[in-house]
Amino acid sequence: MSDDFFPIVPPGRPIWLVTLADLALLLVGFFVLLQANQRLDKEALATGLREGFGITERVADPMPVAVAAMGDFAPGSSILPQSAAAISQWARSAASDPRVRLRLSGAVDGTAADVDPETGSGTILAADRARAVAVALVAAGAVSADRLTITTDPVPGRRAVTLTIGFDGKRP
Repeated sequence: MSDDFFPIVPPGRPIWLVTLADLALLLVGFFVLLQANQRLDKEALATGLREGFGITERVADPMPVAVAAMGDFAPGSSILPQSAAAISQWARSAASDPRVRLRLSGAVDGTAADVDPETGSGTILAADRARAVAVALVAAGAVSADRLTITTDPVPGRRAVTLTIGFDGKRP
């Protein structure tokens, strides 16, 4: 091979200069972001993001404060196993602060017998159990319906409804 095979390339920029330019651009971008966030209305931004993703209602889990449960449901049934008087009294005293929310989480034990008789779904039975306790609490006047959230426990455990009192933190 001859020297003509390898052409002489004029010297270019050193690689460290390209890396330095990338770093400088990232630093400028970071300072622009900091400057833009000084006058940012965080609630408006959060509302805009929620609307952009099609979320109409803000649902945040409140900080848990106290927990109670109503257990011993019959397999495949959402009928309350005992009177709701004790759990209603607990919910009434715990939810006396208007900043407190009540979350009812229904659960099933995971066996084939503990499913909704019409659909064969354990999740529907768990939701029905939580709904039955919620109806009993609202009927007893323990808490208003707009302060209740009904969920289902995704992990099978016991045939129960867990009531969690959570502090929402917003002033009434």
